[in-house]
Amino acid sequence: MPYYRSVGEVPRKRHTQFRQPDGTLYAEELVGQEGFSSDSSLLYHRHAPTAIVAAEEFTPPAFTRVPNLPLKPRHLRTHKLDGAGADPVLGRQHLLANDDVRIAYVLADQPSPLFRDATGDHCLYLESGSLRVESPFGVLEAVAGDYVVIPTSTIHRLVPTGDEPTRLLAIEAAGHVGPPKRYLSVRGQFLEHSPYCERDVRGPDTPLLVDETDVEVLVRHRRGWTRYVYANHPFDVVGWDGHMYPWAFSIHDFEPITGRIHQPPPVHQTFQGPNFVICSFVPRKVDYHPDAIPVPYNHHNVDSDEMLFYTGGNYEARRGSGIEQGSISLHPSGFTHGPQPGAAERSIGAEFFDELAVMVDTFRPLDLCDAGTACEDDAYAWTWARRA
Repeated sequence: MPYYRSVGEVPRKRHTQFRQPDGTLYAEELVGQEGFSSDSSLLYHRHAPTAIVAAEEFTPPAFTRVPNLPLKPRHLRTHKLDGAGADPVLGRQHLLANDDVRIAYVLADQPSPLFRDATGDHCLYLESGSLRVESPFGVLEAVAGDYVVIPTSTIHRLVPTGDEPTRLLAIEAAGHVGPPKRYLSVRGQFLEHSPYCERDVRGPDTPLLVDETDVEVLVRHRRGWTRYVYANHPFDVVGWDGHMYPWAFSIHDFEPITGRIHQPPPVHQTFQGPNFVICSFVPRKVDYHPDAIPVPYNHHNVDSDEMLFYTGGNYEARRGSGIEQGSISLHPSGFTHGPQPGAAERSIGAEFFDELAVMVDTFRPLDLCDAGTACEDDAYAWTWARRA
C-alpha cells in the first residue's frame, strides 16, 4: 500500500531491544516484497513466528482449466452456483484462470480456516453481505462494494458477518496488486488526477491478540499446499508499522472520470497486477458532446481478454443479452465486441448511467474452469445477430 501506517506498540528505533512486561524480547518479523528491496512492514510478536510443531501436505478443492475453444464471447451466471455451507477460501468456485490470475466466486456463510497464499496477492470484491478480515495486522471490516487487498503471505481468516451470506468475487494474483503507477508520485503519494486517494483507503487500526496454542494454518505455495500447526496463534502481534498490510477501498469512493465523448476503460482503472488490470465502472454522468454516443463503440483489444462482473444497476450496452446481477461476460482477444444491437441508438441523449461493474483485463488468454462451464449461458455469443 502506498502510505505508511503504525498500529499498536512499536519501539522508537527499528531492530532494537523491545521487551515484554516479563522482560523477554518481542520477536520481530519483517514482511517484505522483492527481498529487502521493496515495500515491507515490521511486526512485533509475543511468540516466535517461526515455531511450527507439525507440517503435512494438504489437498485443496480441485478445479480444471480448458482453453476458450471454440473462441467466442461467454456469459457466466454466478448466482447459478449458489450453495450452502461454504467458507470464503476453500468454498471458492473458480471460473476463469491463466498463469497470472485466477478468478473465483463464492457464496459464504461460515468462517474460513487460517490461510496464507505465498504465491500472490488477493483482491476480493464484496458483491453483497459483510466480512471481517482477521490477520496479524488486526481486523478489517468490509461491506458490500468494498475491495479488499490481502498482500502475499499474509495469514488471514475471512469471517462472514451480518444476517445474509457474503457473495464474494476473488481475484487471486500470481504477484502483487496495487494502485496504478500513474496515480502515484515517485514517493508513493496519490496524485491529484487519481480517482481515489489515501482518505478513501482503510487499514487495520488496532492489534488483534489471540492466545491459543497448536493452531492450524493452510498455506498455498509454489509447490502445492501444506497444513502447518503453529506452536502459538499467529495473531499475537502487539504492534507493527510499514507499508505492507491488508487494506480496503469502496467502489463507491471511486470518482469517475468523464468527458465530452466516450471515455475508454483506462479511465476506470483501479488496480494493476502482473499482466492484468482491474477497473471499476460506477454510476456517472456521461458524454456531453451534442452528438455523443454514450455507450462504447465496437472494439477489439488485440492484446487482452476482457472480463466484466456486473454487480449493480443497469448496464446499457448489454441490454437484451440476458446480463443480470452477478453475471460475468468474457470477451476474448481475437474477437471484436461491443454494444448489443440497438444499444448505441438508445443511448443517444442519455445524461447518466446507473451501472456498477468490476472489470479484469488480462494480457494472456483466460481459460474456462469447471464452475465457469457449469454456469454458462450458451446463447450469449449469438445475441449480436438478432435485434434486442
